[in-house]
This record gives sequence, C-alpha cells and structure tokens, in this order.
Amino acid sequence: MTESSANSLTDLADLLAEEFATYRQPNEFKEISLVIDNEDTAHPTLIVHVDRDDAASLADRIEDFLQKHGARTERERHADTDVRILVTLN
Repeated sequence: MTESSANSLTDLADLLAEEFATYRQPNEFKEISLVIDNEDTAHPTLIVHVDRDDAASLADRIEDFLQKHGARTERERHADTDVRILVTLN
C-alpha cells in the first residue's frame, strides 16, 4: 500500500473514533484504543484494542462497521475482556 493508504487508515480510524465515541471518553478508561502501525510502510495496519467485559460483542459491532467501510479485518482474542482487531485496506 502507498502512503495514501495510510492516510485512508487515518480517516477510517477517525470515523471509527467518532462512531464509537461513547467508549473513548476523555479522562476516562478507554474501552476502545486505536493505533496505526506504520512499521511496514507497504502494509500499514490499524489496530483496534477492545478492553472491557464481553469484548467480543463490541468487537463484532466494530468489525461490521469497518467492513462496511471497505476494510479487511482479522481478530485476535487474548481473553474474554481483551480483543484486538487488525485492520487493513485494499
């Protein structure tokens, strides 16, 4: 992917943050954290970390949202309260 893809991931992260703002309140524990990993400049990845009770149900909603916006997702489940979604764009 090119640098414009990384910008698209940034735009997607902004949309996701806006859509799920309830889970990302300032000065509170954030149940959803967003990080863009640009280590592999050819294939940047948005990492969505869901950390809460029943993380899987919120992760389902997030994955649906991302897929509707053309993203590919892969889920890593570390515990019932710890799910990571790896997001890439075509």
